[in-house]
This record gives sequence, C-alpha cells and structure tokens, in this order.
Amino acid sequence: MLHAHTYRGLAPLRSFKNAIVAANPDLIVPGDDLATRHLHDLYRREKQRNAGVRICKLIERSLGVPESFPVMFARNAFMQAAEQQHIRVPKTSVVENVDDLKKVSVHFGFPLVLKADGTSGGTGVRVVHTLEEAELALRTLQAPPLFARAAKRALLDHDTTLLRPSLMRRRFVVNAQVFVQGREATSTIFCWKGSVLAALHFEVLEKIHAAGHAAVLRLIDHWEMSVAVEKMAQRFNLSGFYGFDFILEAHTDNSYLIEVNPRTTQVGHLALGAGRDLPAALYAAVSGDGVPASQKITEAETIALFPQEWIRDPGSQFLQSAYHDVPWDQPALVSDCVRRGQLQREWYAKRNLPALRSSSLPITVRPEHAAVEVDCEAK
Repeated sequence: MLHAHTYRGLAPLRSFKNAIVAANPDLIVPGDDLATRHLHDLYRREKQRNAGVRICKLIERSLGVPESFPVMFARNAFMQAAEQQHIRVPKTSVVENVDDLKKVSVHFGFPLVLKADGTSGGTGVRVVHTLEEAELALRTLQAPPLFARAAKRALLDHDTTLLRPSLMRRRFVVNAQVFVQGREATSTIFCWKGSVLAALHFEVLEKIHAAGHAAVLRLIDHWEMSVAVEKMAQRFNLSGFYGFDFILEAHTDNSYLIEVNPRTTQVGHLALGAGRDLPAALYAAVSGDGVPASQKITEAETIALFPQEWIRDPGSQFLQSAYHDVPWDQPALVSDCVRRGQLQREWYAKRNLPALRSSSLPITVRPEHAAVEVDCEAK
C-alpha cells in the first residue's frame, strides 16, 4: 500500500529518516537530485553518529558505494573520472572568479557552456558567446537563491526546498565546459553493484524549452553511449537508477558525455523489451531472481512525454504520431498533470521562452482504449 510522508524543507534529513523508519523499504529510488543529495547527507550524518547502521546499509544498497557520492554532484571531478576511463568528454574546468573565466575563455574559446553544480532541469546552465555574457552568467549562477524567491515558493507553492540554501547564503560552484556542436542524447540505466542490468538510449528530438527537460525522445542504439555508461557504473560501483546526458557531435555522431543525474529520470519506467526494461531489472536485483521477460509497451521508437510535450505545443504532431506516455490507469494523476500543465505553460509564456510554442486551440486528450477521458481547454 502506498503511503505519503511529510517532507519539511528546513529539516530534510529528519524528514527522510522518519519516512525510512516508517516505511522500512527494501530499496530507495530517489526521483530528483535534491532527494539524492539528502540521502547522501543522511548517510554521512548517520555514519558519523555511528547509530544508523541499518539506514546506511539501505542507502548503500540503493545507490552504491559511498565513495561515489561526492563525485555525483561535482561536474569537474566527474568529467575527470570519465576521461580517465577513456570516455569522450568536453574539456571542463571550475571557474571561481572573473580571472579564471578569462583564462578559460582564451583556452576553450566561445561559445562556452557554464554550469552550476547542484542544479538540474537546465536552471543552472548558460551558453555564452562573449566574455561580457560569461561574466554576467557567472555572477548569476554563483549567487544563492534570493530569499524573496524562496519565501514566495514556500508561502504560495508550499515548497520549502529553497529556504535552507537561501538562508545559508552558500554560493554555487560553477564549471566552464567546451561547447560541442551536435544533438542532445540521454541514457538511463538500472545498475547493480557496478553492473548495468538494463539501459535505454535516446536522442532528444524536442525540449520543453532550450535549456529545459526533454519532451520528445527517439529510441536509439549507440555503441559508444552504451560503453560509456557501463564504464562509469563499474568505475563507481553504482547501484540503482542513473541518467547520463550526451551530445552526439554533428558530422561524426561521436558521443560526448556531459553530465550524470544520480536518480531515476522521466523515462525510467518505460518497458521497451529485453535489456530495455529498467523496472524488471530492479525486481531482479531485489528479489535475486533473473530478469523476467516483459512485454514492450509500444513498438514505436519515438516517445512523447506527458505532460511535457503537451505543455510545449498542444498542437504537436508527436502527440499523434509518437507513443504518448500518458498514465491512463491513473486518472487523478492525469487530471493533476493537465491542471499543473496549464499553469506551467502560462509561466513559460510570460518569460517568452523561444522554444515554447503557444496555441489558442482547445486541446482534447482522449485515450483510445481507456476508461478515463480528460478535456482541457487552453486558455
């Protein structure tokens, strides 16, 4: 039976520990970067207190060996580790100030990608084309969250996750990375004690906006991506779900590993056949049985994510031509996604994000073989 546990942004580790003690799970699957960070911090705290042996063992079982934890959120260290494994990566360097930025820009050239550690969803990434743009981006990315923004989110959205970093005034570590011209790609894996049990590799066809989440993906086979994720899982003795982002270089199709996401991603639930069913691999790891045979949810290679692609473009051809990943068996969830999607689309529109198309046409979402129907008009 599913139970919800209270999360308090000002006491996250206590919230996580209480939930773990109450639920007594066999495995923990973090759904976002913040959850993984909290699990890493909880592990360190319980280890220091020498009182949480069971919790520490559970976190190790779920995520892998603790020696890997610091590297998962340190982009430069992760890139160096990948390079040591002979994996193709763009040159990356930490920039602490404007002088560092000037040196890196001379060495790497423009355009340049600046990334803040501990951010996700494109919020901490800037592609800059001049030194002036780079200096402005550096100041923005290093700055801790504004208290007004954190307070607004806490009061209006009941989301207190920004309060702690805002109050502590901790500045973000920013990395500069060589810009690789090409197409974005992503891999999501389930691994166990350093071995990859299942993997999905996709080319990104559409994104919610230029620096945001993927909205449409195309399933691909890419030998270099497969080798890269296998090497990194083995190098850090990882367990659980992990996502890896790549750039497929234009004209060569060489893959450049650019980032790791130490959590499940939005495609982790997709069952796409032998070796491509991550939930089945999870079951095998926890139960000790072999990976069970499973039926593919679709023969289509293109996946339109819900509600991302609907938010991006209600008139998108992919909503008809691709497999639209709508959880029809959870009508309350679908309704909530539609409601939140309306608000999210309005938020993007107010910021004039160029990759987001708007539509004044009403959108009707109807499953062909489902017991629920959701109609939502785009206002």
